[in-house]
Amino acid sequence: MTWKKRRVSGSAVTTLLVVGVVTLSLSTGLLIFMAAYRRNVMQSAAVSSQQAVAQVSNIIGNFTADLNNALGRVESLFVRESPTRDADLNALIVMRSDVVAVTSYYPGDDGSEGNSHGNDTSGAYCPGEGRPEEAWTGSWQRKEEPLANLSYSAANQPEKGEILVSKPHVESLLVNFYPWVVSVSKRMRTPEGEERIVVMDIRFSQIASYVDNVGIGSHGYCFIVDGEGNMIYHPQQQLIYAGLKEEMAAGMVRRPDGTYQEDGMICQIQTRQDSGWRIVGVSYVDEMITRPVRSVALILSGLLIVVTAAAFAASTLLSRLITRPGRELASAMREFEKNAEGFTYHPVDGSQEIADLSDSFGHMVLRIQELMDKVRGEEITLRKTELRALQAQINPHFLYNTLDSIAWMCEDGRTREAVEMVNSLARLFRISISKGHELIPIEKEVEHAESYLKIQNFRYKNQFTYSFQVEEACRGYYCNKITLQPIIENAIYHGLNRMIDEGRILIRIYERQGSVYFVVEDNGVGMTPEQCRNILHREPGDNRGIGIKNVHDRIRIYFGEEYGLTVESELDVGTKVIIRMPVITDGEKNNYEERQSH
Repeated sequence: MTWKKRRVSGSAVTTLLVVGVVTLSLSTGLLIFMAAYRRNVMQSAAVSSQQAVAQVSNIIGNFTADLNNALGRVESLFVRESPTRDADLNALIVMRSDVVAVTSYYPGDDGSEGNSHGNDTSGAYCPGEGRPEEAWTGSWQRKEEPLANLSYSAANQPEKGEILVSKPHVESLLVNFYPWVVSVSKRMRTPEGEERIVVMDIRFSQIASYVDNVGIGSHGYCFIVDGEGNMIYHPQQQLIYAGLKEEMAAGMVRRPDGTYQEDGMICQIQTRQDSGWRIVGVSYVDEMITRPVRSVALILSGLLIVVTAAAFAASTLLSRLITRPGRELASAMREFEKNAEGFTYHPVDGSQEIADLSDSFGHMVLRIQELMDKVRGEEITLRKTELRALQAQINPHFLYNTLDSIAWMCEDGRTREAVEMVNSLARLFRISISKGHELIPIEKEVEHAESYLKIQNFRYKNQFTYSFQVEEACRGYYCNKITLQPIIENAIYHGLNRMIDEGRILIRIYERQGSVYFVVEDNGVGMTPEQCRNILHREPGDNRGIGIKNVHDRIRIYFGEEYGLTVESELDVGTKVIIRMPVITDGEKNNYEERQSH
């Protein structure tokens, strides 16, 4: 035992040392990590900004290349002689969901003279803003008289071979459709050799959506300006135009490409050579530091949790090695409490004290189980004795009342009726004996009750009537003998005997959900709710309602606590006694009687 105590003490000290060393190592590592992080945070922020700006630049490059491809396709259709040119251009717009409209203008046309050149007969005239000589809008409907032609104003007039890309603007030539577009313009020649400025309006929504979704940290963003610093697109462009927001990085956009830090911001600037657009990425130093610090805090918390869990696991392991035998013994005791009868004990290994306690508990389990078997046998014997006593208690009580009625009739000289009563009494007792069987067919129990009612009707000079309503299927089932007679007797003596009007007794027997119900109803004086409750809880020495109480006890002893009597009554209305028994067929009767005989 001394050696075990030393081993436990050494394990505890080792656990504390391991936890301390691990904690110290983690703390030192975290300090080194934080120092390295602070040295590299600016570089990481710059790299993040460069990556975001490069992504936006690539998207713009792809967008510009796509513009050139689309414009090349438009030029190939515009300059060739083909009777289906208009249909081909409209089909191109329908197929290219990003192309909204294609228009052509005479060079130098300012719209002041209305321009009557070409074959356009729609009459769409835009005062002072340029009227298209031809226009193709695919499946979109053109306005007859738009207030302004923003595409014409944005496109300007490119030199020969030059391609101009405008700022984003709203398409104003279509009916009930105002997409955000850029206008790409180029000089082209018609099949007849005349010069035209062809303008293609293409949606800017893809770039706008992508720029909106680009984030550098939680609050960083990107925006686009032209070579002169004019805003091309900003995620909060409407607030800037409305004067509700000022772009703090606007003063940096004229600087050369590169990374700049100023006023807590990190700006990354990159210029696209093909379009001249400049992409500006904005991030915040505080934010770029706060997020990693938060991550470090989470890592620290995770490491502390791991250390705590490791210490807990080590403590648990040591506890199991030391206290496991005691817990096993306690668990065995709990199992014995739950199921003493079916419990099988297996000795627990451990220290000498635990082994002695285990042996003592094993002897106790065997002794208690022996006592339980003995008590169970005595309970069965007592139950049989109680059942016979209850039945014997009913028979003298009934015999006394019946013989009293016969004696009264003999004294009155009604010998014929007395003979009938004696014959009825003989049939009644013959059924009561039933060759020693406790369970008899319900049909015999009904005959027994009818004989009793016939006897009582003689005595009371037909002061009451009675009737039976028995389901035919129930007549072959079995029930305790002398079940109805005590209930009917109680109804006559305590319910109808004090009435002036004619009494009525109704006996109903029916089956519901695996149970047989016997219902005895009378229209007697009734009882209070308190009397109904007390009639089934008669105290020793109280002779009132002895028959009902005994019937209730017999049924519960024989079939279980869920069966028995229920009494419902109302003063001056009557009383209803409901008896519930299980459905017992001829094949099941022997099982019940054998169970009671053991």
